[in-house]
Amino acid sequence: MPERIGLYGGSFNPIHNGHLIVARHLAEALKLDRVILLPTATPPHKQPDETADARHLGEMIRLAVEGDPLFEYCDYDLTRPGPTYTIDTVEHFRGRIGPAGELYWLIGADSLAELITWKSVDELVTRCNVATARRPGAEDTDWASLTAKIGAPAVDAIREHMVETPLIDISSTDIRNRVHNGQSIRYLLPDAVRAYIEGNGLYR
Repeated sequence: MPERIGLYGGSFNPIHNGHLIVARHLAEALKLDRVILLPTATPPHKQPDETADARHLGEMIRLAVEGDPLFEYCDYDLTRPGPTYTIDTVEHFRGRIGPAGELYWLIGADSLAELITWKSVDELVTRCNVATARRPGAEDTDWASLTAKIGAPAVDAIREHMVETPLIDISSTDIRNRVHNGQSIRYLLPDAVRAYIEGNGLYR
């Protein structure tokens, strides 16, 4: 039976419990077999110096999901040169799983609002399903402009794959600031990740 795979990209700087709770909620709602976590070394919208060293990002994700069969860590976006574009990542995994497998690109509602600006978005929506974690208070999407860009059938598919998820008010930025200020980050992320941050003196 063809696999249903979720691709979850992001800075994960650092990965925290909010990422994992929302990803699991999406996986259960969409009946995904696996969720592949893909940290990005150089997101097009961020400066490289805002992100921790790729080795640390990868190790923190590996520690966060160790022993959980739902999640898988992949360093594909960390190890390739240049900015990370979603269409390139999706094409890579489409080649890996073949045409029969179902691919889902998992995003938040804030990313959905920016989808129209993504590189080759009209092609992207033909290569995977875009699944959105819908949360209270998120920015509204300009559906008319998106429809003009990718067509009504693709917009209908995006709407079909919107999933109500819990509002988890944890952010990587807040975690970095708390570490910098000497405040506790206990309960915000997996204990193994917290220990790694402390042991390696990250974000100080």
